Amino acid sequence: MATHMARFRGWNRAHSFGVAAYRRYSSGGGYPNVSLCTPLPGIPKPVFASVDEREKYETKVTTLENGLRVASQNKFGQFCTIGVLVNSGSRHEAKFPSGISHFLEKLAFSSTAQYGSKDEILLTLEKHGGICDCQTSRDTTMYAVSAEVKGLDTVVGLLADAVLQPRLTDEEIEMTRMAVRFELEDLNMRPDPEPLLTEMIHAAAYRGNTVGLPRFCPVDNVERIDRTLLHTYLRSYYSPERMVLAGVGIEHEQLVACARKYMLGVKPVWGAGTPGNVDLSVAGYTGGIVKIEKDMSDVSLGPTPIPELTHIMIGLESCSFLENDFIPFAVLNMLMGGGGSFSAGGPGKGMFTRLYLNVLNRHHWMYNATSYHHSYEDSGLLCIHASADPRQVREMVEIITREFIQMGGTPGEMELERAKTQLKSMLMMNLESRPVIFEDVGRQVLATGKRKLPHELCELISDVTASDIKKVTAKMLRSKPAVAALGDLTEMPTYEHIQTALSSKDGRLPRMYRLFR
Repeated sequence: MATHMARFRGWNRAHSFGVAAYRRYSSGGGYPNVSLCTPLPGIPKPVFASVDEREKYETKVTTLENGLRVASQNKFGQFCTIGVLVNSGSRHEAKFPSGISHFLEKLAFSSTAQYGSKDEILLTLEKHGGICDCQTSRDTTMYAVSAEVKGLDTVVGLLADAVLQPRLTDEEIEMTRMAVRFELEDLNMRPDPEPLLTEMIHAAAYRGNTVGLPRFCPVDNVERIDRTLLHTYLRSYYSPERMVLAGVGIEHEQLVACARKYMLGVKPVWGAGTPGNVDLSVAGYTGGIVKIEKDMSDVSLGPTPIPELTHIMIGLESCSFLENDFIPFAVLNMLMGGGGSFSAGGPGKGMFTRLYLNVLNRHHWMYNATSYHHSYEDSGLLCIHASADPRQVREMVEIITREFIQMGGTPGEMELERAKTQLKSMLMMNLESRPVIFEDVGRQVLATGKRKLPHELCELISDVTASDIKKVTAKMLRSKPAVAALGDLTEMPTYEHIQTALSSKDGRLPRMYRLFR
């Protein structure tokens, strides 16, 4: 009887979905083999929430009475990312000892007027599934929290307290000194020299001014920075008109209400007053060279140590992110691409970029060739980082100078389209992440007062032509080179020779003749 009923159920299913659509599995069960293009039978039609197109994409900005800008981007989900971005970084330390921004980054989310310790802050955030972080760069300081939307009021109150009411106790400052010393030691010992080289190339390109000032606290200044100095700096730069409260994943009206409650009419711990000593210097590109002779043979020990390498970074002035040439420079940077010689490859890894095709694929002895583009509100720097055995430094430098000169030619149609497509792809993939959207909203509103939306940026990228690339490259090649060199520099060519190579038609270094080697 049971067997008869099972056959009958099987026949009914086959009759409902068709014999070809019904498949019996070895387990004895069955599942309808319906095409993925066809709605499943018997399932009610889904009803989707309707969203106004403008509402879906618009970034809303409100300026409060005290000058604080509140910016938000709605995004569906239970969690939100909220933070305060301040127009303050290492570039603003011209009238102060360098390293204050580095200290403030380490001191962030410590004890405040409302919270007795960092642990208390973390426990409060934990109740809303939240985490916090602070990051400083050369031109921006960013305090951010990701938490449940329900905890919006608590989170904004905590952020306002962390930014405007930090206690900065003697114990916290002493702990920060220890953390900074450790980070400085680690910076010189780590196998990846990229952070140190980036610091060096900025120091060479903008010698002694704005973005050329050290991002990391110099060892000599660690003991000099105290609460009085920090309060003097905060009084100058942490004013409401230099801040943006940005949020992603929340209603704009709710964020504005919380901003009025916690950040309007609040007296900071360093006292009220008109901001003074604000450094308004414009970045002055100088070019030049910074060299550090260093034994790199024992950087990475172990069963498979990294071989001894010399690292070179060569850069030229590009443009600020406010200029029209910024997008063509971004495409040019993507067109150059590059990476390490041990890249896993695969789609989207840039294996067809020039630095892979022309450099890493042809010169097996080169370990790395990567293009970077740093852009600020008043200047920019496009540079190439390369590393190889110390005995082949001269040849490596010539390969890089030749690549710079070849940028001045007309790019091929296919490589240009590939670079534009890859740039748009990276932009859209990065903007899938809520914290990245938050940073994009905050930085754009802080710099320009508004936000260019992703589809606008994609249109600008699509409009870039081969002549645009040629034009920005010609402008870039007229600037003096900035050079950073780290490692065994016995075979390193002189700065004058590098400058001559970048002024020539083929990028070759001047020939050197030696009677004895």
